[in-house]
Amino acid sequence: MKAPKDILIADYAYELPDERIAKYPLAERDASKLLTYTHGAIAHRLFRDLPGLLPEGSLVVMNNTRVIQARLHFRKAAPDGLQGARIEVFCLEPARPADYVLMFQQTATCTWHCLIGNAKKWKAGELSRQITAEGRELTLSACRLDGDLVRFTWGDADITWAQVLDACGELPIPPYLNRQTEASDLRTYQTVYSKVKGSVAAPTAGLHFTPAVLQGLDARGIERAELTLHVGAGTFKPVKSERIEDHEMHAEWIYVPRKAVEALLRHGGECTAVGTTSVRTLESLYYIGQKIMAQPDISEEEMKVGQWEPYGERPQDGTSDLAPLQAILAWMDSHHADALHTSTQIIIAPGYRYHYVKRLITNFHQPQSTLLLLVSAFVGEEHWRDIYGYALDNSFRFLSYGDSSLLEP
Repeated sequence: MKAPKDILIADYAYELPDERIAKYPLAERDASKLLTYTHGAIAHRLFRDLPGLLPEGSLVVMNNTRVIQARLHFRKAAPDGLQGARIEVFCLEPARPADYVLMFQQTATCTWHCLIGNAKKWKAGELSRQITAEGRELTLSACRLDGDLVRFTWGDADITWAQVLDACGELPIPPYLNRQTEASDLRTYQTVYSKVKGSVAAPTAGLHFTPAVLQGLDARGIERAELTLHVGAGTFKPVKSERIEDHEMHAEWIYVPRKAVEALLRHGGECTAVGTTSVRTLESLYYIGQKIMAQPDISEEEMKVGQWEPYGERPQDGTSDLAPLQAILAWMDSHHADALHTSTQIIIAPGYRYHYVKRLITNFHQPQSTLLLLVSAFVGEEHWRDIYGYALDNSFRFLSYGDSSLLEP
């Protein structure tokens, strides 16, 4: 087996015909197909069967992030008074303030890290447009600062940034859908349990859940815990390097409440993760806990998990998987905190040892993607092709609005 850094992304290619990419979701979320992979055996079910497929009394962990209407469109003013170039400003991550909760409560002005569409046409200066938010007529302005920073102003102390985005922002559906955002996406591109605003892409494995499926989990005594990872635009970033070592993961903000850590401990450090974002958050806890064990007074800033951190030698590697969780709770006790707020850049690739995720619910991912590496690390390099081959041969729908799988190595 190659060392994780030496993995060639070309080894994770497969042919994905365009017609297999689901452009729209099914009318009934839980009517989607569910591929089950259980200790090497592959079968075909429906997602609404999920509660009966999970162990009674087990733990399911979900990402409750909510997608924001992060795309803002402006027009440059032309000298003749006509409309100039169309500029898209894609809000990626809050800068001032850097906290997501505070950001959406901001009034009058705020600053974001952004991607600029048609950036050559907007080197400097201010763009503005008229909007209506909460029944008020406002002028929303955008000013380019250094690097990727954009300062927005709307000059109303009674209108929050969340209300501004709701009034004029566009929901950023994945580029591979090759279509414009439609009104229906405002509902279908959110999980039914989404709560915490901040993502620019949905945690798509969760899109299949319905109130009926959640009630089915409850009826079998299956506990549900929630955490938050705000999905950044890096989720769409293709791996362009030949070797994984040269691909940089985008750091993403995570929020893990005390009750999620307590639930994981109650279940012996074992759970079913809904989606790769939940996996990356859960597995990051192991390395956060190890940092706390080494430095009990560590700050949340210092807890950030680096991309290659899981693959280096650590003095605490001989400890049990429960010890880092216990260390996190001890840190919360000593800091009077009810949650962890930090970020993770973790990459999970073949060679990684999973600590807390025993079953994974996930959609079918793009060829040569870091998400496919994560799946391969979970089921084994020799098995992901069997799973994807079965899905292709049996008319499963792929990517964000496609079907899903329940994987148990």
